[in-house]
Amino acid sequence: MAESEFSSSEDAPMDSIEDHSKQDSELEFSEDEETLIIRMFNLVGERWTLIAGRIPGRTAEEIEKYWNTRYSTSQ
Repeated sequence: MAESEFSSSEDAPMDSIEDHSKQDSELEFSEDEETLIIRMFNLVGERWTLIAGRIPGRTAEEIEKYWNTRYSTSQ
């Protein structure tokens, strides 16, 4: 059992690296998701929680970040 405890603590740095990679990949949306986000945005505006409710597995924060990086006009 002691070995499994040590291996989990040794894995911690790898987990943080994987979490960082996961954060980068969160902005990868499928074509269907992108189409739905655009359509919903045109209907309800910046109501990210409402839009996220239509896309399983996505949070409002992910969708807002995606929108702002992809379609933001404040440049």
